[in-house]
Amino acid sequence: METKRFNEIETEFFARIEKMIWCNVSTVDSEQRPRSRIMHPVWEGITGWVTSRRNAYKARHLAANPHVSLAYIADVAKPVYVECIAEWEDNTQEKQRIWDFLKSKPEPYGFDPATLFQSLDDPTYGLLRLKPWRIELVNIPQPSAIWRNS
Repeated sequence: METKRFNEIETEFFARIEKMIWCNVSTVDSEQRPRSRIMHPVWEGITGWVTSRRNAYKARHLAANPHVSLAYIADVAKPVYVECIAEWEDNTQEKQRIWDFLKSKPEPYGFDPATLFQSLDDPTYGLLRLKPWRIELVNIPQPSAIWRNS
């Protein structure tokens, strides 16, 4: 089932990702090889937010290719796949807003970024914005629900 509006899958999307919390994220390295790691995005509507060190290995990948693929798998018959463009958010006011947003969400989905970074001004504190262009909610044996940003 293909859908044009995110709100048609939003409730099920959040039910699944908030159950799993952590997901596998793949980037592409400079030799076009995929590389996976586990990350903890927190979603604000259709936008995902990830705290990350600005000097992490993935930063080099994203500089060359901002496409990332996320896989949430709490139930093998109902995974969620999210294909995104990742970009660093450098606006101080927005970084503060998201810092507070992450803290406002109940744990374990939400968290206090100060457990990873000394403060908002920590030079290693990076904030990635995930902008999906495709979300798939698999429903084995039924057809998947797929949203595309067209």
